Amino acid sequence: MEKANENDNDLSKNDHRVIGKELGLFTFSDVVGKGLPLYTDKGATIRRELERFIVDEEIRRGYKHVSTPDLAKLDLYKKSGHYPYYKDTMYAPIVIDDEEFMLRPMTCPHHYELYLSKPHSYRELPMRIAELAKLYRYEASGNLAGLVRVRSFCLADAHIICATNEQAGGEILKALDLITYVAEIFGLKKDEDFWYRLSKGDRADTKKYHKDDKAWDDAEELLRKVLKSQKVKFTEADNEATFYGPKIDVQMKDVRGQENTAFTVQYDFIAPTRFELSYTDKDGAVKLCKAIIHRSSIGAIERIMAFLIEHYGGAFPLWLSPIQVKAIPVRTNHNEYAEKIHKMLIENGIRSEIALEDENLGTKVRDAKNDKIPYWIVLGDKEMESGKVTLESRDQGQFGQISVEKLLEKLKVEIKNKS
Repeated sequence: MEKANENDNDLSKNDHRVIGKELGLFTFSDVVGKGLPLYTDKGATIRRELERFIVDEEIRRGYKHVSTPDLAKLDLYKKSGHYPYYKDTMYAPIVIDDEEFMLRPMTCPHHYELYLSKPHSYRELPMRIAELAKLYRYEASGNLAGLVRVRSFCLADAHIICATNEQAGGEILKALDLITYVAEIFGLKKDEDFWYRLSKGDRADTKKYHKDDKAWDDAEELLRKVLKSQKVKFTEADNEATFYGPKIDVQMKDVRGQENTAFTVQYDFIAPTRFELSYTDKDGAVKLCKAIIHRSSIGAIERIMAFLIEHYGGAFPLWLSPIQVKAIPVRTNHNEYAEKIHKMLIENGIRSEIALEDENLGTKVRDAKNDKIPYWIVLGDKEMESGKVTLESRDQGQFGQISVEKLLEKLKVEIKNKS
């Protein structure tokens, strides 16, 4: 086990590393490498549900989901400007056929090259290019913290190419609306579970930030106006921007009291010029795009998983739970009926587990509670005779006997509504 992440004596019982271990969601291995999480089938189920949810929602909102490689030539990051600013957090180049490649720390230049693969009209803009992208960044060993800070992560990333500042402002609003929607689905409350920060650049620090004072002033004012229009509380932080522009950070705290950025919306005034991102306007003239909005709707899957494990205390809502229902036969002579119901649940898309071990009913129910499974069904003589099940809920207590059809209907509605 990775010592930096698994010293349980130093961790709160509500820490995601403790809960994750108890529920068997993920682990670390020094043989694999520090900061590289390994997910069990249960942990991978939560990831998969989060990924499906955000991809479907983004496509519904007009995003074009793409797929690009996990590595690229070093020249790409020199062209984008990332290499001189972030080379200390990038992994060393890999030499292939006398060319230098790097594991990617970000996807933006990949998306720009996709945009450049053909000409574009003003009618296509703004263009929202999105990807669930696997990224690789070096984090010092002392900074690694479970799933919150890792060296390999999957980012729900997007780059919105805008023809004008008016489009950019509108897209920032839409990105914040998406983030708010996602947060509400998770049951997170604005100004309580998350809050906003306007992260600004330092005009005097030309090593960290691109030098263009007017562009910085205009971009920061645009983000400030957007935040004020949302009537939300926000702080302003100097020297927290990216090299290409200011950003709106959505901040959260973990159980240790450590504040981290969960979601971001960034304004980029450099990329259109560096990559010559252009479009044909209605008058037939070829013009440079005004700005790129970088945005992460659900953040890094790893980090949001850590927040949610702690937020729910491991008791996930039905749609996210690795196991949604546990079928519990009272005695071994009820196993066949339990297996029939278990199979029916699986065939209807419900993640079911069956307790066939030769234990008493109380032990099986206790195990379901300890595993924080949302529902379990007890199957004994009465249930076999009636062709029904006895349903009990982790959160709502006993429901009594109901038909299998009613059970399926109830579960499907709750999953669909993500309630």
